[in-house]
Amino acid sequence: MRFWYSHRRALSPSACSPLPSVFSTAGGHLDERVSLVLNFDRGRKGIEARAAIRRAVRLWFEGQGFLEVETPARVFSPGQEVHLEAIPADGTRYLITSPEYHMKRLVAAGLPRIVQICRCWRGGERGNHHEPEFTMIEWYRAGASLDEIARDCEALIEVAARAVGGWPVVEVPASRGREGRPEHLAVQTPFERVTVREALFRLVGIAPRGDESVDELRVLATRAGCNLGTAATWDDIFFQIFLDRVEPHLGRDRPTLVFDWPLPLAALARRKPDDPLTVERFELYAGGLELANAFGELGDPVEQRARFVEEAERRRQQGRAVYPIDEKLLAALAEMPPTCGVAMGFDRLVMLVTGADNIRDVMAFADDEV
Repeated sequence: MRFWYSHRRALSPSACSPLPSVFSTAGGHLDERVSLVLNFDRGRKGIEARAAIRRAVRLWFEGQGFLEVETPARVFSPGQEVHLEAIPADGTRYLITSPEYHMKRLVAAGLPRIVQICRCWRGGERGNHHEPEFTMIEWYRAGASLDEIARDCEALIEVAARAVGGWPVVEVPASRGREGRPEHLAVQTPFERVTVREALFRLVGIAPRGDESVDELRVLATRAGCNLGTAATWDDIFFQIFLDRVEPHLGRDRPTLVFDWPLPLAALARRKPDDPLTVERFELYAGGLELANAFGELGDPVEQRARFVEEAERRRQQGRAVYPIDEKLLAALAEMPPTCGVAMGFDRLVMLVTGADNIRDVMAFADDEV
């Protein structure tokens, strides 16, 4: 079931007259002409679907015993990930790219099961699946396994789909379908589970260990027929391979959880005890969308500091802004119990279960309409 209207829908001449400077909201309804413009831009049903999904998601988390929290949107340390650009809020603070750091501080302070639905900002991100301002669902479970977080993700997709009558099959528009054709995607559990190495070997014929040099990884990729373009670093080469040869095939017959990422892509994830070249991390793909990124959270402040320093140096070498290291987070990690957490794009979740073409179709106002 689709909950968005075509932008080509025609307006009557009366609807095209100037909007009033003041409009009534008596009875909870917008002035008719204002409402019609909203329908034209996004589709009132799409806005209502988003609200229904948000209500259902909140109720699910409440039923699971999660505490909903709010953390600052303006921070001194927005993170050091090389490919994320924070948006300055003033002279010393930045808008959050994720609420992760402060949520981990709350876990360390004794809140074992927390969730947040909040706005996040990332500079330079705009496209069919990206907006510089977007909504994130982020949650943490102390004492839980990464598989429990994966089951949470499975449950949330069911909750969202049921909220708009889209269970157990959702529409995939042609823009996200294979070979440019519309499709249907079954979203019943269990989802497909594969490792990064399994997916790479099956689709590309290579299985990087994670300790290859840049040159060794480039040779592997070139022999497999990958076009690396200008990719020069280990992670750039890896993601060029993954985005071109692997990601288009994920989450097509059913949603796919991709586990066990190479150590160079660890970010804030901890190493697997039985495989120090692999970290506890999964990403969730469905219907041409990357929906979620989950970590078994690193709790070693010494290793985390070393990663921050390395990432900051790489940012400096690439001419990117270098952000302060969050000393309060590092102090909290020493007190944080073993924890797993995940960030899921709420806008993309709405896109998935409503069959939307573009992230703009599930927002009341896109960035260029503010």
